[in-house]
Amino acid sequence: MAKKVVTGLGKGLGALLGEGEYAVLAPNSSVRVKADTNTNIRIDSIDLNPGQPRTDFDPVALEELAQSIKTYGLIQPITVRPIEKGRYQLISGERRLRAAKLAGMTEIPAYVRSVDEIQSIQMALVENIQREDLNAIEIAVSYQRLLDECNLSQDELSEKVGKGKTTIVNYLRLLKLSKEVQIAVRDNTISMSHARVIVGFEDFEIQNKLLEEILKKNLSVHEAEALAKKIAKEVKPRRKIHVRLSDKVIAFKENFSKRIGSTVSIVKDAKGIGKITIPFKSDDELARIIETLSK
Repeated sequence: MAKKVVTGLGKGLGALLGEGEYAVLAPNSSVRVKADTNTNIRIDSIDLNPGQPRTDFDPVALEELAQSIKTYGLIQPITVRPIEKGRYQLISGERRLRAAKLAGMTEIPAYVRSVDEIQSIQMALVENIQREDLNAIEIAVSYQRLLDECNLSQDELSEKVGKGKTTIVNYLRLLKLSKEVQIAVRDNTISMSHARVIVGFEDFEIQNKLLEEILKKNLSVHEAEALAKKIAKEVKPRRKIHVRLSDKVIAFKENFSKRIGSTVSIVKDAKGIGKITIPFKSDDELARIIETLSK
């Protein structure tokens, strides 16, 4: 009897679905076969996975893989899941799938996994995180998606992917960089250590200025840190200017405060960006506010 599919994340696909004992569904069939039995499915019946974090595929490397496939065949099957009307969604192996198309294949060996959409996203992200050729920005995006779409805490994510929490936090901070700096990290123009220096500034203009200096002068990480300290001393902290609320907003704030029985604060800046704050002093008070808002 096939082993029941394991739904927890782990350090790779093996930890997600067990080590070689999970079931494979043959195409257009409900019959389960052993996991080490490959089954061929038509390439034109496969849809790409929206959970795929990888965005860059080297065309030269793809062509080389395609030539290898023509000569030796596809050694490692892709992984898919059945969706509807005889179609499948790719879980992992997009590079292999692309190369197989280039090689002129119409069918491809595949493991077919009976998993839901969330499990598919988990599998695609975790499988790609383990790859050595995934760039730092793609890893950061993968971590963020696992947090957001799979409802994991940072501690849970650390345990699931086998990476220290500090490492994960350092990757997530890369998403606070400007587009220009993220591209430099993605393309390995600057190192992760350089990026950690740059991300110390929230202002994108300052980030880009520091990036420009690092590239122009070929600064080491130590030299970049010294420059960052110098820039920090020169930069005056921007004073936040709060705009006076309109009478309509003030009236809403007062009515809202009365409704929930708690003081409500509303602030915004000249750009219209702001926040609504509802303070509470205990779990009971929070529960009361939630109950009131739910009515």
